[in-house]
Order: sequence, then C-alpha cells, then structure tokens
Amino acid sequence: MCYIHAPNCSRRAVMKKPKSNHKKIGARAKKGPKSTALSRHAMAAASCVTAPKDAGTNPQRVRTILQKLDEAYPDVACALVHENPFQLLVSTILSAQCTDERVNKVTKALFVKYRTPQEFARASPSELELDIRSTGFFRNKAKSILGASRKIVEEFGGEVPRTMEQLLTLPGVARKTANVVLGTAFGIAVGVVVDTHVTRLSNRLDLSRNSDPKKIEQDLMRVIPPEKWILFSHQMIWHGRKVCVARKPRCSECNLEQICYAKDKTV
Repeated sequence: MCYIHAPNCSRRAVMKKPKSNHKKIGARAKKGPKSTALSRHAMAAASCVTAPKDAGTNPQRVRTILQKLDEAYPDVACALVHENPFQLLVSTILSAQCTDERVNKVTKALFVKYRTPQEFARASPSELELDIRSTGFFRNKAKSILGASRKIVEEFGGEVPRTMEQLLTLPGVARKTANVVLGTAFGIAVGVVVDTHVTRLSNRLDLSRNSDPKKIEQDLMRVIPPEKWILFSHQMIWHGRKVCVARKPRCSECNLEQICYAKDKTV
C-alpha cells in the first residue's frame, strides 16, 4: 500500500485511500439497530399474543362466558340416561375413557338385568365383565361397580350416600364421579365436574392454567359462583362435545369466539 510520503508513488496511487473496515463497521452499525428493531417487534408481538396473568378470570369476562353458555345451553342436563342415583353412579363409573353414547347403549340392557345395588352386589364378576366389555377397561370397572354396590348395601342401607366424604369411600369413585352424582341426582353443589372436556375448555378459555383436574376444579370454584357450578359443568361438557372439540375446534360456530384467545383457534 502506498502513502503520500512514499517516493515512487503516482498521484493516483497516492490519492487512493487505503482499504479499511469502514464498510464492515458501517454494515455492523446498520445491522445493529435493525436487529434491535426486529427484536423489539418480536417482543411486542409476543406480548400481544400472551394474555395478562389474570385476563381469563377477570370478573366481567367470566360473567360474559357464563352468559354465552346460558344462551347456547339454557336447559342442558347430564347425557347419561338413568332413573335413580345408583344408576347414575354406575353409568358414571362406566363413562371413564368411554363415550356417553356407548355407556347408554350398554346400560339399557344392564339396568334391566341388574335393577338394584343388591343385585349388582351379587353379580358374577366374569359375567358383569362381559356385560360391560364394550365400554373398555371392563375388568377394573366391574371391580369398582361390584365393590361400590357391596359397600352401599352393607354400610349405607342400599342408598347412595349424599356427601362428598362418603362417596369418596366407594371403590371407583373420585371427585369427578362424586360431583356428577351429587349435582345431577341430588342437586347438591359441592364442586365442579372436571372431565376431559372441562379440562380442555378451561385451558382454552384461560379459566385455569393447570392440567391436574383437582387444581382445575379449585381454580373454577374460585371464579364461578356456587349456584352455577352444576349447570356450568353440564354446559362445558356439552360445548366440548358439540363445538370446542379436541381437534380442529369449530370456532366459527362458537358464540364464545370473540372473547377466546386460545392458541389453537381455527379462525
């Protein structure tokens, strides 16, 4: 490289500026703000997508959700066909990992064959397994039904108990089943039924950010008025079956769409 004090350089060579890293430095200088701008834009977009921590349970929003559910399902009831609390208990045990439609088909013949807790308590385990086989997990379900029937006969005088504490002592009965029986059969609101549909909708509607049914129930009980617990449970289950299905929810048919910001919305 030639400089102005070099003896044998032409004027053109002398005037030529040495190559430097100015362009690279300039490029970096330009790239820096652009990168920062993109980062800020991404952060702003993310903040728009992510709802505030308490957005889902804002009292006004919860009231709107309840109003919309009332409009869509004003008189909805339990889909399990039953004539008494005991039949509802058996049907709910059978409904685990099974559709209500399938359970209703099975119990149509089952409740003719076994009419009372006493008759269920005396049933042959292998025969009962065959009777309920199409509901899935039939061995465990048969064991639960037989165990619950015997305990109801021996400890509760043949009557389904009416408290959460007593129901939870029956084989095969957890809070979901107990809430179904208490709410539907006796009109007693002790909690909220949390099945797969209620779990999915509670997360999509941002009413709960938990995955454990017990924690979801506690979240819902904090924001839903107690007098709405029974109907709310039925409404959420029906909405989960008809509209807010697991895969490809029918958001265009949903009257909650405008206040729902679920990540898997289809509109």
